[in-house]
Amino acid sequence: MFSTTRRFQSIVLGFAVTIAGLCLAHVPMATVLCGENAVRFNTDVRPILSENCYYCHGPDEQSRQAGLRLDTEQDAKEYAVVSGDADASELYLRMTSEDLDVVMPPPDSERSLSQAQIETIRRWIDQGAPYQGHWAFEAPKRGEVPAWIDGYPPHNVIDRFVQTRLAEQGRTQSLEADRETLIRRVTFDLLGLPPTLQQIDDFLGDTSDDAYEQLLDRLLAQKEFAERMTADWLDVARYSDTYGYQVDRDRYVWPWRDWVIEAFHRNMPYDRFLTLQLAGDLLPNASPDQILATTFNRLHPQKVEGGSVPEEFRIEYIADRTQTVATAIMGLTMECCRCHNHKYDPLSQKEYFEFSAFFDNIDEAGLYSYFTDSVPTPALPLPTEQQQQQLVAALKELDEAKAAYWEAMDEQTSAAKSWADQPGAGLDDGALATPVLNLTFEENVEPPNQTVSAARGMGVRLTGDDPINTTVGNFHRYDPFSVSCWIKTPDVKPRAVIFHRSRAWTDAASRGYELLLDEGRLSWSLIHFWPGNAISIRTVDPIPTGKWMHVVVTNEGSSRASGLRIYVEGVEARTEIVRDALTKQITGGGEAGDHITIGERFRDRGFKNGEVDEFSVYDCQLSRLEIRMLASVTQTKSVDPLADELVEHYLARLDETVRQARLRMHESRKSLCAIEDSLQEIMVMRELPEPRPSYLLARGSYDQPVEQVYPGTPQVLPPFPSDAPRNRLGLAQWLTDPNHPLTSRVAVNRFWQICFGVGLVRTPEDFGSQGIPPTHAELLDWLAVDFMESGWDVKASMKQIMMSATYRQSSQPSDATGDRLDPENRLLARFPAYRLPAEMLRDNVLAISGRLVATVGGPPVKPYEIEESFKPSKHDSGDSLYRRSLYTYWKRTAPAPSMVVLDAAKRDVCQVRRERTSSPLQAFVLWNSPQFVEASRVMAQRLISQHGKEVDQILVDAFRLTTSRRPSPIQLQTLQKLYRTQRDDFVRYPKRVEAFLAIGEADNEPGIDPPALAATAVVIGTLMNFDLSVMKR
Repeated sequence: MFSTTRRFQSIVLGFAVTIAGLCLAHVPMATVLCGENAVRFNTDVRPILSENCYYCHGPDEQSRQAGLRLDTEQDAKEYAVVSGDADASELYLRMTSEDLDVVMPPPDSERSLSQAQIETIRRWIDQGAPYQGHWAFEAPKRGEVPAWIDGYPPHNVIDRFVQTRLAEQGRTQSLEADRETLIRRVTFDLLGLPPTLQQIDDFLGDTSDDAYEQLLDRLLAQKEFAERMTADWLDVARYSDTYGYQVDRDRYVWPWRDWVIEAFHRNMPYDRFLTLQLAGDLLPNASPDQILATTFNRLHPQKVEGGSVPEEFRIEYIADRTQTVATAIMGLTMECCRCHNHKYDPLSQKEYFEFSAFFDNIDEAGLYSYFTDSVPTPALPLPTEQQQQQLVAALKELDEAKAAYWEAMDEQTSAAKSWADQPGAGLDDGALATPVLNLTFEENVEPPNQTVSAARGMGVRLTGDDPINTTVGNFHRYDPFSVSCWIKTPDVKPRAVIFHRSRAWTDAASRGYELLLDEGRLSWSLIHFWPGNAISIRTVDPIPTGKWMHVVVTNEGSSRASGLRIYVEGVEARTEIVRDALTKQITGGGEAGDHITIGERFRDRGFKNGEVDEFSVYDCQLSRLEIRMLASVTQTKSVDPLADELVEHYLARLDETVRQARLRMHESRKSLCAIEDSLQEIMVMRELPEPRPSYLLARGSYDQPVEQVYPGTPQVLPPFPSDAPRNRLGLAQWLTDPNHPLTSRVAVNRFWQICFGVGLVRTPEDFGSQGIPPTHAELLDWLAVDFMESGWDVKASMKQIMMSATYRQSSQPSDATGDRLDPENRLLARFPAYRLPAEMLRDNVLAISGRLVATVGGPPVKPYEIEESFKPSKHDSGDSLYRRSLYTYWKRTAPAPSMVVLDAAKRDVCQVRRERTSSPLQAFVLWNSPQFVEASRVMAQRLISQHGKEVDQILVDAFRLTTSRRPSPIQLQTLQKLYRTQRDDFVRYPKRVEAFLAIGEADNEPGIDPPALAATAVVIGTLMNFDLSVMKR
């Protein structure tokens, strides 16, 4: 396929380069010069000190030199700055010294100051060296709005701020863009899609004063707006359809993505949007939808590779959540103080771990399951409507079965008591349970395990590395069963596997059940995914060492910890509940894990030098009488039964009425478990009942705790509300408090970035000292306050920005002088022009070709991809090939190559802005990707079917569809020439036509002249690469 498209590329290359704008340009940034007004510390001085001085003379005391701080006024003016006299200030003298041993920054720092920067410092000191708190750490205030400037259209407040800054330099804004440009710009910004020809014509023909505002309102109401906003939020949330790292298996998280779409469509208030994602599970009576929102916190990469340390990666997950919230919501580089105090911002390492403690209180594992498809806990089941109805019916049936069982037990108690009064109580007539497995070890065992003398004849001494495999034990969680054995442990073992039915320890997949020694105590567990989906109990007291002890463990079949029992020496042991949340199956994981294994487990600590004898397995829950008899060393039936034991035993083994009631209850549990096992689950957040201790970790290392810390927030920011809980819900309340200086600023800066390509703060990931100060600080604050006062209304904020003359102006500069003064367009004298994001480039060609499938939500899809890519995956077929890029399957270690080439985020970590690059590979994708080539052919078919042999009309519509405007006469002539030349070439080389038209799965319409179709497709492919097509202007 691709050899054909490469030949196609060579055919049209000569014509492509004749059309202006095919290169995907990127204009480098520069700095706007300061005016001659008073020096401002935050905008003029702090960036100089932060970049060149704070590393050695800033907040971090560990890297601080000479005890000097320049980030605080008191310290700086005590030692280095004399207010009003630069010539007497050590700071200025060091900066201007010619002595290499004295000058600052020192030469070996690889930093140096320009003369302009030194002059700024001099002027600042001579003006009194006034300090300001860092702007981003002070609550935004609605300052005085500048007055209208004569000659400017009075659109809204935004323009008054922007135009005032321009007027200070004697500059003006550009004129308003033409309507074709406006509708294309606003439709891409709000929908991520191009306008249709009908929409363009309707807008051009609407002469009402509010035509533009009506257009905005229509677009904001569409579901496509929600999809477009979600695309940006997926980068922020580091969304991926796979876990990441080397194995990088698929995971089920797309319902969260659909939740985000619905939230944006309903215009959920932004504070609510954040609160639900951070702590929806902690709301009173939280709904499944509110809990689902917290998947946001679980979207980080997860590990499963062999040899990984679970606790190491659990700590990494907490660090990822901390970094994501700090970056996405507050615009802080908090990850910089995981290992030490922040070098530039007033954030300490202790504050970092206090903040991370908010995310360290869920019952999660450091690794996901290698051998099974268990969803890492905590997890939320997502039943369909039909499954929900089935669940309700199954629960009702189980309740009725339980009631019938206990009614039968009550009714048959008198018969049980009569039987108990009989001599010998019938224990010799087959009333005892029969084991499905009984290992006596009387014969020699396979070495290196050894036969030894035991409580009853011979037993086995285990090496801990060599298993004894059985052929039974594949019980379900709803099955009553019991295991009886004699054991002798030589010492108090921190951890040892006595027996299990599973594949491996929790670092791979412990699904099944297990009896362990845990710090010398017996631990009995049934597990779907450890630790969050399991039931587990543990004896309060350790078992004696060096002594044969009889142990029985039983399971009732209720999937509750209360249904587990441990008996030692025939007596039920005192136990504590370790886990009590089993909602999924305990079977699965492959044949290697469907039988009981004694003494050893893959990647676990075996029962080294432990001894085992008389190992028996029963497919029922043994009665207390049976257990006491098994615990008898002589195994005689002369055990004196207690009256209540006999009654219990009769009801458990001999009464037919009770047996039938028990069977019904078992079948009801089985049916319920089958439904529960069929439910899809998604990772969410769920707090532990008791807070988990969190620690400050030396250098951020998981195994180096220094001191315990408690959930808290940085001191430089407003205090934590006294009435808020110290959990994620309280954190959300703190973040969305109107006095919080960062949350609203970061949000409106992101909205501005969506509209203008860059934010008012051009480093949205860093609002700290190292970030670039806002170009219009007063405007940013005004927008932030207005956003909060509007009820955190996202659509209103977007509309407000787009209604401004600043947004509606042309991308053509009003004068060349202005661009030389401000090449980065920081003062917004024109609308910025830049290439469309990756998703929009692909969705654009799908939309204009008529192939875009507008279905909203659902599982990820695999569209066409470059076959030579790393880890290529087979593409889907049918409609899945033509869904919006938002739904493209995202594999973390091998994301969609064509999207990555076009600068899509890889989503390994939270990313709040994308880099814009220009490379030959981008042209390769736009020219040769099957998605783009097929789209050009399908669009050609559609236009030929509409206009027949009217080539000029075909070319005009093709130009309008790709650029949203009509071609000029010279542009139309160029397209006509390209079409004729290509058609002539295709007539001469019919095999090229056949190969070219075979690209993609879409059928060719019969009756269309192949050379004409191929030539038209070439023209359209060229237009799809045209500047007006790939650039937003």
